[in-house]
Amino acid sequence: MTTEFSDMAQRFSSTPRGARLARRLAQAQLDIWGVPYGCALSDDVGLVVGELAANAVLHGRVPDRDFELRLSYGGGNVRVMVSDTRSDKGPPDAPAPVDPWSAEGGRGLMVVAAVAREWGVAARGPGKTVWAELGDRLAGRRHGGAGPQGVVRVTQGAGLGAAFGASSGSSPNGSSSAGGAG
Repeated sequence: MTTEFSDMAQRFSSTPRGARLARRLAQAQLDIWGVPYGCALSDDVGLVVGELAANAVLHGRVPDRDFELRLSYGGGNVRVMVSDTRSDKGPPDAPAPVDPWSAEGGRGLMVVAAVAREWGVAARGPGKTVWAELGDRLAGRRHGGAGPQGVVRVTQGAGLGAAFGASSGSSPNGSSSAGGAG
C-alpha cells in the first residue's frame, strides 16, 4: 500500500446503475492505489460507498442532477465523500421507533457506522455531503478500536469547518482531510 496521499472525484447519474458504478469505481481506484480487491479495507470501502451512493440515489435525488463520489487515500486511511444536491432531506436525527433489524429498509447508515471509524454530514451548496473515514488509524468498532463517533449535523450556512470541528463527529485533533468536499 502506498503512503502517498491521493484523491479522485467522479460524478454519476442518480440511478441504481450510477450507485453500482460508484461502488465498482471506488474499489478499482483503491486497487490502483495499492489496496487490493478482497482485503478488509477494500471490502469496507465498497460497502460504505454502496450504501452512501444508494442513499444519494434514493433520498438525495433531484431530477437531472448527478451525485458525486470523492475518495481520498493516504497512510492506510480512506475518506469517502458522497454528495447530492438535495439539502432538504438528510439522515435522521434519531433511530427509527421500530426495531431497525426487522424493517425492510433503513439500515444503511447503521452499516456505515459499524464499519467506519467516524462519519457525518456536511452542508454544501446546493445539497449535502455524507462522509465516512475508514482504515488503519483508530480502527472502527468491528476491528477492536474506538468505534464511530456518530453523525455530525451542520446547518446550511455553517460550512465544512463546523462539520469537522463539531464535538460529536470530529477527528481527535479537530482537523479534517476533506479538502474539496464542498
